[in-house]
Amino acid sequence: MDTQKFNPLRWKRSYLIGALIAFIAIWFLFIDTYSLYTRVDLNFKKDELIQKTDELQQQTRELEEKIQELENNPDLLEKIAREEYGMRKPDEKVYRIKSDD
Repeated sequence: MDTQKFNPLRWKRSYLIGALIAFIAIWFLFIDTYSLYTRVDLNFKKDELIQKTDELQQQTRELEEKIQELENNPDLLEKIAREEYGMRKPDEKVYRIKSDD
């Protein structure tokens, strides 16, 4: 058997350099902790988090506007207390009507 054929030390220098470059490329593209694949994946996650942060900031602004409106408009506060929580004034009588839906 000819074992010299599979001995990497007997290969031509250009083959060795090509194999080394291929190994380094595969290492940095896929295997390394900071590989290109990991960086692209983290970049997508970062974009998603930025978008979610923007949505949450918009919701926060809307809720702050509602709070301001409730603080400045006692009629709205009374309406919400009556409709959503079933509250009433001390001398009022509330009649509940059941519907057959």
